[in-house]
Amino acid sequence: MNNQDNGTEQVWTQAQSGPFRVLVVEDEELMRAIIVQLLRREGYEIFEASAADAALQIFEREKIDLAILDLNLSGGGSGLDLLGKMHELDPEVMGVIVTAYASIESAVEALRQGAYDYITKPFANDHLKAVVRKALEYKAAFRENRFLRRELREKYRFESIIGNCDAIDQVFRVMEKVARTDSSVLITGESGTGKELVARAIHFSSERANKRFLPINCGALPENLLESELFGYKRGAFTGASQDKVGLLKAADKGTIFFDEIGDMPLALQVKLLRALQERECYPLGSNEPVSFDVRVLCATNKDLDKESREGRFREELLYRINVITITLPALRERKDDIALLANHFLRKYEKPLGRSAMRFSKGAMRVLIGYGWPGNVRELENAVERAAILAETDVIHAHDLPEKLHATTIASAAPETTGMTLEELEREHMRRVLNEVAGDKVKAAQVLGIHLSTLYRKVQRYRLENEGTGQPGVVKPALQHA
Repeated sequence: MNNQDNGTEQVWTQAQSGPFRVLVVEDEELMRAIIVQLLRREGYEIFEASAADAALQIFEREKIDLAILDLNLSGGGSGLDLLGKMHELDPEVMGVIVTAYASIESAVEALRQGAYDYITKPFANDHLKAVVRKALEYKAAFRENRFLRRELREKYRFESIIGNCDAIDQVFRVMEKVARTDSSVLITGESGTGKELVARAIHFSSERANKRFLPINCGALPENLLESELFGYKRGAFTGASQDKVGLLKAADKGTIFFDEIGDMPLALQVKLLRALQERECYPLGSNEPVSFDVRVLCATNKDLDKESREGRFREELLYRINVITITLPALRERKDDIALLANHFLRKYEKPLGRSAMRFSKGAMRVLIGYGWPGNVRELENAVERAAILAETDVIHAHDLPEKLHATTIASAAPETTGMTLEELEREHMRRVLNEVAGDKVKAAQVLGIHLSTLYRKVQRYRLENEGTGQPGVVKPALQHA
């Protein structure tokens, strides 16, 4: 049977799957020979039949991409009936109806039955070739689009959000509940905590997953441009409006629109957006006719919108409209247990493009990652891991491969009494403590610090720490030597 492939679907193109396969069903032998020869010259693999029964047997046995069907077949049978049976076996097969007895009624019925096009005899060879080519291009684009949507759903499923801490588990539980609804969701959290990732996961886990997800950054566009993007405009509405433009609210119809950093939206536009969301329709600029839309609204902000509302910078009514459900994402510093999990996830992500494998963090490097405060949250962590993966000289990422600012915070947090010291003084003090803890063993000290042994020797000499941990007298207050 000609069933759809249930395995992992690849982006389907002629180059990847060989020539397209075309079935020609025509009871006139000369006409069938002409069509077969014409399409074979185009590089298609051709199957032919003179009657419906024979055509159906071929279709059940072979994978057919497109069928060219005579409308009236001798010996009984209709090309439209045959196309219907083919669609039951393979809904994706493309059908082109050919007939010498054209009528408006038969053309309409052919298209209603799912035919891609309707051609009358006699036809120009170039016209038939163009119709076949466009039909197959449409099929390839449809399957590629479906594959990409499947990839997106896989990429943005809940399990793709990394974390095991209690706060993330709570986020998962709320996401699972709201994904099944059409309720508006407000996602709050600091910059870099993954608010858009959560919004995409909700969309691709919802009933609207096969429709569009349209994000718009409310803080990145000036007010007039943001308004025209949201609502669209008519030709001539303003200087430069040379043609009609569909607004994002309409473009996301049946799908989801995501307002990122909605707290930055100008007050005047907040009023217009509130009305549009209440009425489920908007007026394109320069038009007196409303445009209706059906969208799910997801919003994100790093601001306290309750405070913004009290202080008059955010419309209270709009806040009520978008804040049916609130999801609050914790800062990375509040989920220390997830840092190692996230760091290794990002390392796996970036090692492959670099042509490396089995990369790992040294204990010293992981100690630095966990000890840092991460003001940029998950986004900053990902950037740091990507940088380290690029700069690391081996498959082991050491502390010195990480950005310098990560070390400064770690050293300061380990030695709070050193407040006021310079970065060099903090580093020297930290190295002195480690050397004393390992009784001067340089190999162990390098492992603890997450640096190469040669780097340790260079810094020991620079900071005059040769006798630390050895029990030998050292310099009480050595002067720092600058490289």
